[in-house]
Amino acid sequence: MKTNPFYLPELKYQLNDLAPMMSQETLSCHYGKHFKTYVDNLNQLVDGSKFEGLSLEEIVRKAPAGLLANNAGQVLNHQLFFEQLAPTQHAKQMSGELRRLIDQSFGSFELMIEHLEQAASGFFGSGWTFLAINYNSELKILSLPNGDNPLRYDLTPLLAIDVWEHAYYLDYQNRRQDYLKNLWLLLNWHVISDRMPVDYGYL
Repeated sequence: MKTNPFYLPELKYQLNDLAPMMSQETLSCHYGKHFKTYVDNLNQLVDGSKFEGLSLEEIVRKAPAGLLANNAGQVLNHQLFFEQLAPTQHAKQMSGELRRLIDQSFGSFELMIEHLEQAASGFFGSGWTFLAINYNSELKILSLPNGDNPLRYDLTPLLAIDVWEHAYYLDYQNRRQDYLKNLWLLLNWHVISDRMPVDYGYL
């Protein structure tokens, strides 16, 4: 019996653990419905295609723009998004390497947050804002539409901010800025730090 290669990853927290910044209702809809739909779509689209057998990251890099690329990107983007969240009481310190690159690229952690917030709040339509790193160990902020991902531009995503309305509308309606202010409280910078590629020469 054939099994689907992609699956909905298990959360490391309960659906009510991120409240009140992110409610159980939002997580049930966002994770349990939207994310699951992208996973199901991806499995159907990959089945029998030339991308069958490739990793998620390889599909995101190589698939031509269109339905497959968008669904693969959405699966990877959501995987990054939910993996980097944690209840507010958890210790979530970033690595010294990432902190050094943040200070080098933006001047300070606070200025980086300000730039990320401006990019995410000012993004028109649906998509994602990322903190990413290039092969020269330079940190970049970029906003991409739909299910696009920095891997398609030779960048490694470190932090993914979902600015589709389904990520926040049940809790904040159209107040994206309020969603972003509270999202910072839920970020696990230890997880984000671990996404830095070890072969980029920042050590």
